[in-house]
Amino acid sequence: MTKVGILGGGQLGRMLLECAGQFPVETYVLENDENCPAHNLCHHFFKGDIRDFETVYSFGKKLDCITIEIEQVNVEALEKLEAEGIRVIPKPSVLKIIRNKIAQKQFYKDHDIPSPDFIITQSRAALKEHINFLPAVHKIGIGGYDGKGVQLLKSQEDITLGFDAPSVLEKMADIDKEIAIMVAVNDNGDTAIFPPVEMIFDPALNLLDYQICPATIASSVIEKATAITKRLVKKFSSPGVFAVELFVDKSGEVLVNETAPRVHNSGHHSIEAISTSQFQMVWQVLLNLPLGSTQLIQPSLMVNIVGAEGHSGPVYYRGLEKLSENPTVFVHLYGKALTKPGRKMGHVTALLNDMTNCTTTAHWIKSTLRAETNPKEK
Repeated sequence: MTKVGILGGGQLGRMLLECAGQFPVETYVLENDENCPAHNLCHHFFKGDIRDFETVYSFGKKLDCITIEIEQVNVEALEKLEAEGIRVIPKPSVLKIIRNKIAQKQFYKDHDIPSPDFIITQSRAALKEHINFLPAVHKIGIGGYDGKGVQLLKSQEDITLGFDAPSVLEKMADIDKEIAIMVAVNDNGDTAIFPPVEMIFDPALNLLDYQICPATIASSVIEKATAITKRLVKKFSSPGVFAVELFVDKSGEVLVNETAPRVHNSGHHSIEAISTSQFQMVWQVLLNLPLGSTQLIQPSLMVNIVGAEGHSGPVYYRGLEKLSENPTVFVHLYGKALTKPGRKMGHVTALLNDMTNCTTTAHWIKSTLRAETNPKEK
């Protein structure tokens, strides 16, 4: 049995572990919260800080292989483990680039990857020097996730919303659609490209609201986006599973927004809709097995279920039974005991015969299944 460790025990770790039984692995999870979603699904759970050098190093040195479910980990410990022969996927060199949005944007520029123009700012006060660059998006260099660490600055009046820390000021693109492409890369540099998905965001939460697979874009744009994505992940020179988020502007040009060096919200539909899910693909990469097929089984709609506004406390899923009656609808709950407004609590994937009513179906799912507080606790 191959001993595989996962840094982080959130919902991504949980879904990785849900398909680990298909592979000859003994699983280890390091997470600071014993109530995390992945706690009860791994063979061995260790409580500890994934950002602490000694904790990560001690955790990893007994393993054959180690991976992540979140970028904000102690990379220096992973570098030491890699130097000592532990298989680290993705490579620490990639994590160093991607976990810092400043380094990530500079990487795109250095390797001629099309991406929106940007300026690096060191403080909130420095934004006053770049009024003419607005409207733009301010992204904090380190620490942002799930819509946090991102601010839209439309005019001079919005500067107070900016971050007083090293950040990227990115020129706002004239966006027509936002898409994402998952890519798996093995040790030989072979790639498996997932079909592009179209993402629709909640403007208030700045979170993915729902997505459609395949993306409803022209074949020429798909070819362009796929070529850019493949070229980008090749530049990382690392095995792994990557999620590349892209903008398609109103002229049909494709720009890279951000990259995640791990399984991603935009790939959750793959559990039911793609021949090999993003989570299965991670295990195939970790164990150096042949990459799976990424053939589309059926068009799909994936909807994020987030904590309802005005509800904080023990979770109660209202309407769960209504969705469970539909054989083409698949509910994934993340095992989080407590809900709060905007917190990701689960997702729903619907397999589609007709893609003309995706928006209506998404709103039906969101209104039917709600993560609220448990009425028994009131």
